[in-house]
Amino acid sequence: MRARMLQAALVVAATATPAMADGGAWNAANAYYDPAAMARARRDVQANGGGMPLLSVQADRLEYQSNDGSPLLLWDVRGWYGGDRDKLWVRSEGTYLFDGGAVDEAEVQARYSRAVSPYFDLQIGVRQDFGPGPSRTHGVIGIQGLAPHWFEIDAALFVSDHGDLTARLEAEYDLFLTQRLILQPRLELDVAFQDVAELGIGSGLSSVAAGARLRYEIDRQFAPYVGVSWTRKLGGTADFARASGEAPGGVSFVAGVRWWF
Repeated sequence: MRARMLQAALVVAATATPAMADGGAWNAANAYYDPAAMARARRDVQANGGGMPLLSVQADRLEYQSNDGSPLLLWDVRGWYGGDRDKLWVRSEGTYLFDGGAVDEAEVQARYSRAVSPYFDLQIGVRQDFGPGPSRTHGVIGIQGLAPHWFEIDAALFVSDHGDLTARLEAEYDLFLTQRLILQPRLELDVAFQDVAELGIGSGLSSVAAGARLRYEIDRQFAPYVGVSWTRKLGGTADFARASGEAPGGVSFVAGVRWWF
């Protein structure tokens, strides 16, 4: 027995040099096959088994809101293309007023995303606003990912082509009541670092949106939901809203669908 163990140790020692590759990692196959060929094979496996680019599209919110008697359609659709480390994110969010038959406000963002930890991505990109008022183009820098206890976080800082500086924080949490029935609380905060009178935005914490949506996953890719949403403009933003004859806040019943592929 001891002789066999010694013989095995000598074999390992004799083949240790060719078996060490890829930065010193131990690869037993290198003892029997060309290390360069095995390194190429491992790169191919990684590229086709986990490192290849993928495409994902998700309608996180596609819903009807009662909006205190002035119903609207809200959309929040996003998608990405890329691998585990680098992605291109595209996102569109906005509202369509049924009474006026027109888009009230909308935006499109494109961000390059780079994984900086197992749970968070650092992102840079651009945002373009649309709507009946003055439009803006913004530079974006943000961070997106999963905070402790599995809170989904998306925080971003925006600088417009007019020099306006604003920030936004979105947080969501999925509470599994059953394997298919899921309650999702959601919070969104908007901050402006100066008054932007032409857009009706006051400095400071300008608006808050909070809500909860109860969805049922018919399958993992399709889930109708119902819920409630509360929005409130604050400070100078609320003053601008009142001056234009708008209510600074309200509560809406919501019904919609969440899907992805």
